[in-house]
Order: sequence, then structure tokens, then C-alpha cells
Amino acid sequence: MIEKIEKLKAEVAALQAHTADEVEALRIKYLSKKGALNELMADFRNVPAELKKEVGMKLNELKTLAQDRINELRDNVAVEATAGDDLDLTRTPYPIPLGTRHPLTIVKNEIVDIFSRLGFILAEGPEVEDDWHVYSSMNFADDHPARDMQDTFFVESHPDIILRSHTSSVQARVMERNQPPIRVICPGRVYRNEAISARAHCFFHQVEGLYIDKNVSFTDLKQVLLLFAQEMFGPDTKIRLRPSYFPFTEPSAEMDISCNICGGEGCSFCKHTGWVEILGCGMVDPAVLEANGIDSKEYTGYAFGMGIERITNLKYQVKDLRMFSENDTRFLDEFVSAN
Repeated sequence: MIEKIEKLKAEVAALQAHTADEVEALRIKYLSKKGALNELMADFRNVPAELKKEVGMKLNELKTLAQDRINELRDNVAVEATAGDDLDLTRTPYPIPLGTRHPLTIVKNEIVDIFSRLGFILAEGPEVEDDWHVYSSMNFADDHPARDMQDTFFVESHPDIILRSHTSSVQARVMERNQPPIRVICPGRVYRNEAISARAHCFFHQVEGLYIDKNVSFTDLKQVLLLFAQEMFGPDTKIRLRPSYFPFTEPSAEMDISCNICGGEGCSFCKHTGWVEILGCGMVDPAVLEANGIDSKEYTGYAFGMGIERITNLKYQVKDLRMFSENDTRFLDEFVSAN
């Protein structure tokens, strides 16, 4: 038995292999269940009792030697295989296609940046809201059409919980927690129960602004919106304000800009009027101030809101709103240079 062990030791010490397959074949020959080492282990029970200690020690030495030798051959083969590759770990990686910001994100960031430079602070709020912050605090009547299920998404088990239909809810949360002066810009996603088409979607994005302080006037609002329009669409951009109605502002207006495609001359995009509507605005209704804990006799303010998709359409002439949410990389790749 001892002679067999010594002979196998010498054999194992001289093992050679040049490929991973050869190493695996040697492992099976010597270390597998049917290998040479296992056969010696099976014969161990026939060894006389007085020799078992000596033979057992030599078997353990053989097993360790075989395992170490097989591992050494495996490592050598791996090093040789790597040495043959033209792999330089110090070189710059191959170009990897990188993503780009979504066009809506690009435009949103630009809008926020413009108003940030005018002193507005970013404010955000939850998309799942309660009726108070979305409607009641904004002076919506109890029977206002916006409260109908045809216009608003309601949580079935909690009729007072809805998906916000405008980011005015963020303004309400800011007003109830802070006293003037308040100057915030509120971007976010909103939801309305509308059929999806090229011109409408059940979710879209808004940016709303709010400024409340002493002696705030409509003139302040007009000047801020003019500066925004010229920063966003070019220094030659003109604006006009048309009377309108919103529950949360009084007086209210809709703002048009001179068409940035035809320069105000008239084209199919502006329906040959030379003007394109981009936002709604007005002076904050005193009822809204009072509902949110602000003294309307001491403070006044203005608010405005615009759809980010609308501004993006004007900047990039994207005519189908569905393209913003279809994640077609061919469409998104067009905005790489805009980042």
C-alpha cells in the first residue's frame, strides 16, 4: 500500500497540462469518485491496524499534493490563455452608447433655470393628493366640472384622494406652511381623464409659479413673463395678454407669444394669426390667500402655469404628444445635442 502511494506521488508531481480540458481530465483521473486516489482510500480498510496511522498520513499527503498540483496547472493554463489576448487594461474603453435627457426634462430644466435666475425657488409636492389641496384651497366650486370623474382620476376606495390635475396643489402646500414673501416655481407631472391622441394625453407635465408679497402688481407679472418668453424663445419675442377666467386668479389672462416659426408673420403653425398661446396667469384671488392662511388685506400675489409639452412643441416642433412617452430611441436621439 505504501509503495502504491509513493508511486502515485511521483506520478502526480510530474503531471503536465496545456489546456483547461487537459487539466479537467487529470482531475477526473486522480480526484474524482472513480479516480486513483479514491481507489486507494477504498483499500485503506484492508491495511493492518498497526500500519493505519502511517498509511493514513501518507494518503492525506497524497491527496493534498494532487489537489495543489491540479490547481497549479489550472492557474498556469489560465495565465497562458490571458497572455495570448491583445487586452490592454490601461487603454480607454471602447465607446459605449450613452443615453440622453428626455426632451421634456431638457425644457423643464431650462424653464426652472430661467425662473431661478429671477429669484424663484424650486418647490415640489406629491402626485397623489387630496381634494383640499387640488381644488378646495384653489377656490374651485363644489360643482366645478373639474371635480367630475370625466376629468379627474379618483382613488376608488378613498373618494377624497385623487391624482393631482394641476401643480397648483404644490402652491397650496407652500402657502399653508410659509408666510410671505413667497416666490416658488413648481414643476411636476399631472393627470387628467382624457382620451389619448396626438394633441392630448392622460398624463402630462406642468410648471407653475407663485409670487406673494406686499404691493405685488399685474405689472410685475407681465414683466416677469416677458423676460421668460425672451429667454426661452429669443430676444425678439413679443407677448400679449388676453382676459380669461381661472378659479384661483382674478383678474386672469392667457398669454400668447409671437410665433417663433414665422416671426409673427402668420403660418400654419400659428393658424396665420402670428400668435401662439403658451400659458395662463393672473393675480392670486384673495379667497385663495385666505383659504391658505395668508392675510389678503396685507399681501397680494400673482401665479402662472404652463404645460411643458406645449413649450417643447414650440421649441422643437414635436406635433404628436404620444412621442414623449413611447420611449422610441430614434426620437430621443434627436435631442442629444440639446443636453
